[in-house]
Parts: sequence; C-alpha cells; structure tokens
Amino acid sequence: MSKLSIISELWDFLKVRKKWWLAPILFFLILLGGLIILTQGSALAPFIYAIF
Repeated sequence: MSKLSIISELWDFLKVRKKWWLAPILFFLILLGGLIILTQGSALAPFIYAIF
C-alpha cells in the first residue's frame, strides 16, 4: 500500500464523515514528525527536543 493511497483514503474519510476537526491535529502531527526527522542528525536537535 503506497503512502499516497493512505493519504487519499484519509482525505475521503474526512470528506464523507465530516470530521474536519481532525485535519488540524493531523497537520500538526505531520509537521512535528517532519521536524523531528529533518533535525535528527543536526546540531539543532537538542534545542528542539528541549522545547517539547
């Protein structure tokens, strides 16, 4: 199963079930996950982990 199909299924779920309140939560989780992945090997990692 590709990542794009998971995203499209999630989008269809949000449209059909009218669960729009989940969208900001998912966006924040994706943003936070990307931030952790991008800073994993950099010198900024200790400062970002200290924020949370």
